Amino acid sequence: MTEMHASATVGGRTVDLIRRFLDSDVFHSFKRSPVVMVAFCVAMIFFAGAFFSPWLAPHNTFDASTLNLMDAFRPPAWKAEGMKEYLLGTDDQGRDVLSTIMFGMRVSLIVGFCSVLLAVAIGVTLGLISGYLGGAIDSFIMRVADVQLSFPAILVALLIDGFARSFLPRSMHEELALYVLILAIGASNWVQFARTVRGSVMVEKGREYVQAARVIGIHPAMIMVRHVLPNVIGPVLVIATLALAVAILTEATLSFLGVGVPPTRPSLGTLIRVGNNFLFSGEWWMTIFPGAALVLLVLAVNLLGDWLRDALNPKLR
Repeated sequence: MTEMHASATVGGRTVDLIRRFLDSDVFHSFKRSPVVMVAFCVAMIFFAGAFFSPWLAPHNTFDASTLNLMDAFRPPAWKAEGMKEYLLGTDDQGRDVLSTIMFGMRVSLIVGFCSVLLAVAIGVTLGLISGYLGGAIDSFIMRVADVQLSFPAILVALLIDGFARSFLPRSMHEELALYVLILAIGASNWVQFARTVRGSVMVEKGREYVQAARVIGIHPAMIMVRHVLPNVIGPVLVIATLALAVAILTEATLSFLGVGVPPTRPSLGTLIRVGNNFLFSGEWWMTIFPGAALVLLVLAVNLLGDWLRDALNPKLR
């Protein structure tokens, strides 16, 4: 009986949360914007196609036994020499372009999400500490942030990637390339989170509920995590959504330059780089379709980020 009561309680809370969300201003704002709804659908299609690519992709591009070099450089299916089993054509190794896009987008999204999570963890932590404690700690963290802001993010990511690779054995470069890339992109994008959280914390720490928590003797770390952090999480969500698009573009740029993921685990940037070698010989589909997928993905995520920024801004309601 106790377990049944607990299950009913959890189910009732879930239903209540869903009802509250459907009645919220955010959801009503979402329904009023056809552009945002289309962007959401496009993003969900790309996310589903990427993360379920092992089951949804027409071909397994990582299975060498299924590749046929005789099918290399096949144009899209609607062209004269195209084949219906290769809807968007094939690349120089006979791999289905549509399948490589799905698998490549999976790698790009994994790098994007993980690097944003890392940037959020670093930036929010330093922003909370800087804004709440102030003094010399605040000055030191902000000066480090100012120094990093004086360099382009792509250059910082290149420097971190280069240093990491120089300390790793050459035999482990391909094995750890994905983790090094996540570290490089995440460590180059924490500043915007830290500065935003710091500004919000400096406002919140003067509020009555924070003063009351100090008076009753709650540890500063608990005040920051339990009381201040929930009230500054809104701007973090907006920045994280926009940072995802930036992270995907940064990964594509690094992979295009040859310092991203290895060719054995191609991302969208790697596919564009490989296709670019054959662009002027007539095999345009090898770079145009991955490039179009990258543009649509980043555009959809940016539109969602812009909408979320406006939806969470009480001044625009």
